[in-house]
Amino acid sequence: MPARFYITTPIYYVNARPHLGHAYTTIIADVATRYHRMCREETFFLTGTDEHGDKVVRAARKENMTPRTYVDRISGQFQALWPELNISNNRFIRTTDPDHMAVVERILQNIYDNGDIYFSEYEGQYCFGCERFYTERELVDGKCPDHETEPEIIKESNYFFKMSRYQDWLIDHINGHPDFIRPERYRNEVLAFLREPLEDLCISRPKSRLKWGITLPFDDKYVTYVWFDALLNYVSALGYPDGDLFRKFWPVAQHIVAKDILKPHGIYWPIMLKAAGIEVYNHLNVHGYWNVEQSKMSKSLGNVVEPLELKNIYGLDAFRFFLTREMAFGLDSSFSESALVHRLNSDLANDLGNLYSRTLTMAHKYLKGVVPAVDPATETELGLTLKDDAMKAVLEYETTMNAFAFHRALQAVWNFIAQMNKCIDVMAPWELAKKNASRKQLEVVMVNLLEGLRVISGLIYPVMPAAAETMQKHLGLDPEAEFYTLDRLKQWNGLPPETRLLKTVSLFPRIDLKKGKPAAMPSTAAAETKPAFKPQVTIEDFAKIDLRVATVVKAEAVPRANKLLRLEIDLSERRTIVAGIAESYTPEELEGKQIIVVANLKPAKIMGIQSNGMLLAVVGETGVCIATPERKMKPGTQLK
Repeated sequence: MPARFYITTPIYYVNARPHLGHAYTTIIADVATRYHRMCREETFFLTGTDEHGDKVVRAARKENMTPRTYVDRISGQFQALWPELNISNNRFIRTTDPDHMAVVERILQNIYDNGDIYFSEYEGQYCFGCERFYTERELVDGKCPDHETEPEIIKESNYFFKMSRYQDWLIDHINGHPDFIRPERYRNEVLAFLREPLEDLCISRPKSRLKWGITLPFDDKYVTYVWFDALLNYVSALGYPDGDLFRKFWPVAQHIVAKDILKPHGIYWPIMLKAAGIEVYNHLNVHGYWNVEQSKMSKSLGNVVEPLELKNIYGLDAFRFFLTREMAFGLDSSFSESALVHRLNSDLANDLGNLYSRTLTMAHKYLKGVVPAVDPATETELGLTLKDDAMKAVLEYETTMNAFAFHRALQAVWNFIAQMNKCIDVMAPWELAKKNASRKQLEVVMVNLLEGLRVISGLIYPVMPAAAETMQKHLGLDPEAEFYTLDRLKQWNGLPPETRLLKTVSLFPRIDLKKGKPAAMPSTAAAETKPAFKPQVTIEDFAKIDLRVATVVKAEAVPRANKLLRLEIDLSERRTIVAGIAESYTPEELEGKQIIVVANLKPAKIMGIQSNGMLLAVVGETGVCIATPERKMKPGTQLK
């Protein structure tokens, strides 16, 4: 029986059209799916739209439409976008689909019959943007942390789900399955939340206030709350409980979500599954935000980036590459058009594009476009390392892709590309071509370069499938074949002698922003303007600052503070500092790392933690970069 892989995106809420954040999540899910096809696994990829709730009714009313007409239009925009981005999903589910609604009713009735749903009156602070009640401790300065608006006080009678009954079970499950929620920072965040008593979840809305939803099977005066409706799509899409797809794929289920919906997916969803008697999913994979002008990209903040505009300007594969390479999965990343252009010019045009172009050009010039049979003795004599470099890249790629470290997988590929370019510079095929005596050496070098391109074409396939197929075609191979499977990429000499190569084409042309900045995104002029220098200080003023080298002994997330880490440092004495670097560094990356600290900064209390010092760091478009000494130094060493 072949291994199987089931991946889901969140189902996207249809109160506004799709933006870059939706595109990123879906592209990453597609990359993961294509990678598992490389592993010859049977895959199922689910995405869709969430179409019930208050926000939909409000958005429809604003457009002078019925909710049904409105959700059909917006859901259609999502469905139309995914083929444009080369998304290879197996199903697009809608929460208005009859089969989904039937499953929701069935599971609700089951949980109600088991005694885990009860009726009660509740008064609380309700955010219409999130469509949920907030406790006081969850608010930031009295406002929703995501929408930065004050919740409304709502008092009404509703049905509640006994989540509190399963709190201890969930804690034990997370502790017993360390990779249940990944990266680790989000696992720790969920566990930190679970240290407080878990409140029961309101799962209904009275039809007197909201009619657009799935009617509760045990009370027709109420509709289902959006999360208890939406989350169940992950099983309803597979034909729960008796469908073949459910039996085949649910045991290997895993989800991809952005960190703003960590709580519903990391707490509500596993408890709902437990209460319904359904096996809990394998993994929850959580990624960060795309920031624009230092703010989270959000439709409510009005700073969204349109994915189709970017794709149409820069090309689909280039757009997919930028998103996959630029964001370290789990951390936030900053989007700017200049960063995109730099990445495409540097990585695609200069590195891969140039390697591909000059290798094929030389193959046509020196080999008449035909792959020769190489002399084994000459190959041994030359001792080229490209085969070993390729195998190292494939193994690193495999490890990091399995860990959802997509940017590191691409880095492994680009390290190999660098080795390929270095080989060309060192071996200088143009010099070998000048002498008949060097003919065999030339053939060995060129075949190894062409073979390296074959491996690269397979490794980039999940991210840039069209470019991968183009490379295969021009290497004289069948782009319709499964050239990208890992077992084939682990085999060297996949290009048979006498293979005829096609003429080279420009894979990724360079982009020049000076010829006119495309209007693809909100203006980032403010973010890209050089900051003004601060007023001058005297040498005496500067001498008052005590800068010292410290070693990070321990690092951990600060509960309910997405940007903060608590660091225990060795400064020749033990100290604690709080640093706003959690969006760029994980605790594991910091432990053992040497940093530079302002040692004589007046202590301050941050989130209830006494911070005794401040580390030095640079904040730029790509995130935070910590200042570190070039060589390992004794903790406490003073900078002079």
